Amino acid sequence: MTTHAQAAQPATVLAEEKQSFFRQPRAVWATALAAVFAFMGIGLVDPILPAIAENLQASPSQVSLLFTSYFLVTAVAMLVTGVISSRIGGKRTLLLGLGLIVVFASLAGLSGDVATLVGFRAGWGLGNALFVATALAVIVGVASGGTATAIILYEAALGLGISLGPLLGALLGGWQWRAPFFGTAVLMAAAFLALIILLPATPRPATTTSLTAPLVALGHKGLRTTASSALFYNYGFFTILAFTPFVLGMDAYGIGAVFFGWGLMVAIFSVLVAPVLQRVLGTTRVLLLTLAALALVLVGLTLAAERSVTAVVVLVVVSGALLGINNTLYTELAMGVSTAPRPVASAGYNFVRWMGGALAPFAATKLAEVFDPRATYAVAAVMVLVAAGVILAGRASLTHATGTGE
Repeated sequence: MTTHAQAAQPATVLAEEKQSFFRQPRAVWATALAAVFAFMGIGLVDPILPAIAENLQASPSQVSLLFTSYFLVTAVAMLVTGVISSRIGGKRTLLLGLGLIVVFASLAGLSGDVATLVGFRAGWGLGNALFVATALAVIVGVASGGTATAIILYEAALGLGISLGPLLGALLGGWQWRAPFFGTAVLMAAAFLALIILLPATPRPATTTSLTAPLVALGHKGLRTTASSALFYNYGFFTILAFTPFVLGMDAYGIGAVFFGWGLMVAIFSVLVAPVLQRVLGTTRVLLLTLAALALVLVGLTLAAERSVTAVVVLVVVSGALLGINNTLYTELAMGVSTAPRPVASAGYNFVRWMGGALAPFAATKLAEVFDPRATYAVAAVMVLVAAGVILAGRASLTHATGTGE
């Protein structure tokens, strides 16, 4: 028989989790705020993609290289983030990453042609890699309430940054397409100063990380399964983010409004809904369900493309809810499934998954140029189903290693 004390236990646990979520050291909030600014850079260019194409006389696939160069460099640089942070410490690595973003975002705003802009965006990706991988490790190490709370904080920063990025891009880009780049540089400079003041010096790890450590960590079946699935999942994610602005046919303000709503759904569902579903159904079961639902959304976009802008808008916003849930669960799996140190596991995981972000924007726009938008979304739907298949095939290694259940 269930006692009153046992029945009250879940409510007590939830109250303690909620309290620990909001009672964090100042260093955590400073790092999370800087992460919001960093993640704004992902969707910042979204509303101005058509304007960049028009002003720099470039095709959609050429403009999509702004995402490809950014994420390709981010992915490869993930292999060296641990090497650098283990030698100079977490705080200095964060500041180095922010400094690089300030420099390359400013240079991007001065670009006179698309090739130069793509090159500076690649430098921006290097700064992003140094910051993002280290920020997660710092938040996990400093936050109160355990790893799960820290990951929710991190995903909240990601969701908020992704939602605010298109909004800032629209507000500034509607005035001048170069303005969002300079706006980002100012925000990142402010984050740089905030971390100098609020984040205490982080001690260097007792042992340094080798360049091959993230690749060795991927030898773990659970981490390899998580990262491989995330690669295909991110193909679907960034097809929606990087390609849809060309389908909407709106100005910067309209695109910004759509992706602001999309980003809000990412933030809300990553923080408030994902943990609840995970407790009720288990991590892998929720992932399989949400990946299947995302594939259906992409099939809907396949049918709606070039037919109904309203349907495209609704489906994009709905996709934000599914993406928010998946982002949290993928990150939690990556942080808990492997026996490798978290920064090393994070680097290996992000090296693989960001390859999906690098491939999708160019492939998506090229498919539309050669065929039509329906082909773009159809391929993305198949990729998301492959992501679900990888999880299904490796489910035993995920549930056994994390203890999250089915």
